[in-house]
Amino acid sequence: MWRSRLPLMLAGLWWGSLSTVGFWVVPMLFAHLATPAVAGAMAAKLFAAQTWVGLGCGLLLLMLSRPRGETTLATWAKANLGLVLAAMLLALLSEFAVAPRIVARDNLALWHGVGTGLYALQWLLTAAVFWRMAGSSHRTD
Repeated sequence: MWRSRLPLMLAGLWWGSLSTVGFWVVPMLFAHLATPAVAGAMAAKLFAAQTWVGLGCGLLLLMLSRPRGETTLATWAKANLGLVLAAMLLALLSEFAVAPRIVARDNLALWHGVGTGLYALQWLLTAAVFWRMAGSSHRTD
């Protein structure tokens, strides 16, 4: 029973952590810390941690996409595997292509906008995965 619900929980964790960090915690840093530089440094650390949470959730979802002993993908994975892979790619791009440029303050407005866009796309993809999985889970219960 728990193994069949684990993918839904992982999708929820991924989407929920993106939501919490990006839409609540980081804005609170900028609202309450002494300077934008201090808030930005802490935000960079949180976004890096979020990348690893997302990659971990995505990797586990990939591992669970084919049930043990089966030759076909799980029902939830057929519709969501591409979204999971795309969200993982966006996390990697954000961390290793965009974040170093933001930290270096290299054309900050441009790279901050790109990073925000990639984060928003990752959030939308994980929301779609979670929504679809929750809907299919509800129909089968």
